[in-house]
Order: sequence, then structure tokens, then C-alpha cells
Amino acid sequence: MHKLPVWRSTAQLADGREISYYDETPDTGRATVPDRRPLDPAASGSELRHDPLLDEWVALASHRQNRTFLPPPDQCPLDPTSGDNLTEVPAADYDVAVFENRFPSFARSADHPAPAATPPPEPTDPALRRRTDAGGRCEVVCFTAEHNSSFAQLRPHRVATVIEALADRTEQLSALPEVACVYPFENRGEEIGVTLHHPHGQIYGYPFVPPRMAQMLATARRYREQHDSNLFDDVVAAEHTSGRRVVASGRHWIAFVPAAARWPYEVKLFPLRRTATLPLLDAEQRAELAHLYLGLVRAFDGLFDSPTPYIAAWHQAPFDTAGAPDPDFGLHLQLFTLRRAPGKMKYLAGSESGMAAWINDVAPEDAAHRLRAAYQHPADTDAKETR
Repeated sequence: MHKLPVWRSTAQLADGREISYYDETPDTGRATVPDRRPLDPAASGSELRHDPLLDEWVALASHRQNRTFLPPPDQCPLDPTSGDNLTEVPAADYDVAVFENRFPSFARSADHPAPAATPPPEPTDPALRRRTDAGGRCEVVCFTAEHNSSFAQLRPHRVATVIEALADRTEQLSALPEVACVYPFENRGEEIGVTLHHPHGQIYGYPFVPPRMAQMLATARRYREQHDSNLFDDVVAAEHTSGRRVVASGRHWIAFVPAAARWPYEVKLFPLRRTATLPLLDAEQRAELAHLYLGLVRAFDGLFDSPTPYIAAWHQAPFDTAGAPDPDFGLHLQLFTLRRAPGKMKYLAGSESGMAAWINDVAPEDAAHRLRAAYQHPADTDAKETR
């Protein structure tokens, strides 16, 4: 496993949560800066309840109703601490910072004990009313200390640092016995539901295999039984051969619009050599990924006359009890937007929300054509900007 020259240092926030700095230079001393806020010990009242009709777990996290919502720019909790403006990041500056979410959907009960008041069990068949503590872990990933920036405005070297941080967090969280699947993602734009404008993403360490992942794994197993081949490999090979929906590609990665895209503009970015998780990417894969990832986000911003709201979701293999990933799974990034045209959004209506039966208003081939036209390699654009 290859690692860039990124230095991690770890500390505790005032309420006991963990924060890690991923620095591009050594010996910054950021982890030695204390959190001066008078915070009570971190607590989480999350609970998991099982849906017997769909065989899915649902998290109940009512404490998240009180989370910070679109604060003024000078009160952003993701900015570095400055003077008496005490934030989630005690250091006066940082490259990339990762810390446990103050309002987590999932949290280890030992670290975040639940409030004393919990609903009593219902006197019904326990097989139909399964419930448990929502263990796991939720983290916030700050891409830059600059509040008025965005992922698209990062330089490739900073994207490479973000990738190293995501890979390291995946490795760290997969070692926790209560974590079954690690899911890094970024929500961008108020239309998506973002409550903080500072450039950031999140990482969910699920205590179960989430439904989308479980469905992909089951589908891949059936495909292998029927075709004696790997589904992810064959999908990538088919899109590479066709080329009709390819947006960008390199020696190690390929980005394409899925033939059955659900969202108006949706891209999947796969390594050409199947890899199960981010930590397993080698040096060359990571280096090329930083440029393609950044180029795709910038292409999305080039689709319309205002910044495009999007979700960037990393799908990686779940882990067994020993922390080993499923080797048959194909790591990939899913990047998509709810915007279907200038000023028009793709809302999930009756068919999508009620029946999970998708209807797309944009032909995938047309979406790929527009994204190709908007795509520029970051090395070329960044060179022009610095001349």
C-alpha cells in the first residue's frame, strides 16, 4: 500500500471526540493546540430499528434536530479557531482535518453514552420489533481551511491529501469491531440539504451493510454464479469498449455515465484494475485519481450557470469481522446531481420515493456528451491559472 508524504496527528476535543490533522508538511504542532470550549461529554441517543418488510435497518437520531444550520460565515464551526472564535478545529490553520461528528447518526455507545430516557420495549413479537443501539462512527472531513472555497477550487495536490485522509480513515474505522462498511461522501449545495457551506465531506462507519451495498453484493454473487465472471469487471470492460458514455479516462481509471443512469447527470469512476477499497489503491492509481476526481467535479460545475449541487459517494467493499474487505467488490465513485436543467431540479416523486422505480428525464448519452464538453484535465487548467 502506497502513502503520499502526508502526516497524521491526533488529539481530543473538549468533549472527548477525536480529531485528526492530515498535514502536507511535518511537525506542524496542530494536534498540541487545546480545545478551549466548555463542552459537556459527547453523547448520542441514536437507535437502530429493523424494518421486517424490507429487511433493512433504520437509524433514529432525534438529537440531530439541534445540529448547526446554515450559520453566518463568521460563525462557521468548520473554520480554524481564531482568537475567541472557538470552533470544531482548535488549530489556527490546517490542510485537511477529520473529526468525529458532534451530532452523529451512529456512534459507539462506550464513547457516546445514550441519554437515560429511552423508550421501553414494546410488548409484541420481538422478531418484528428488533432494535439496538446505533453503534458505528460518523466523521466530518474538512477539505481546506478556506471557508469561501469548494472542492472544485482545490489544487490536485490537496485532492491527493484528501484521498490519503479518506483511505486512512477507512483503514482506521474498518478496525473497529462495530463497523461493517465505511462510506465517505460529500454533499454540496443547499438543494442537497447541506447545512454548512464550508468545503467538507463526511464518513459513515455503518454498523451494518447498508441496503444499496447489500443489493450490489447480492447481484454480483448471482452474476458470478450465472456467468462465472466478475460483474464489476465486465461492466467496466463493456463501457470502455463502447465508449459512448465515457466522460474521461486515463491509464488507471475510467469515468462514464451509466447506461441506466437514475439521475439527470450521473458519473461512475472506476479503477481499470479492480480494487475493493481506497486503502488498497497503489501509488499510480492514487496519483491519477486526484486529477480525474477533480476534473469531474469541475465538469459538473461547468454544466450550468451557477455551482452545481451534487453528491460524491464512495462505494467500497464491506468488511468481515476481521476487518478484511470483500475482494470481489469493485471500488468506485458515484457523482451525481439533482439538477436536470437550469433552475429545474429532479425531485423524487411518487414512483421513485414510493416504489424505488426510477424515471430519468435526460438520456445518458446526452449527459455524457455535455460532461465531456465541460471536462478539462486539472493539470491543464491549473497551469493556465498560475501563469
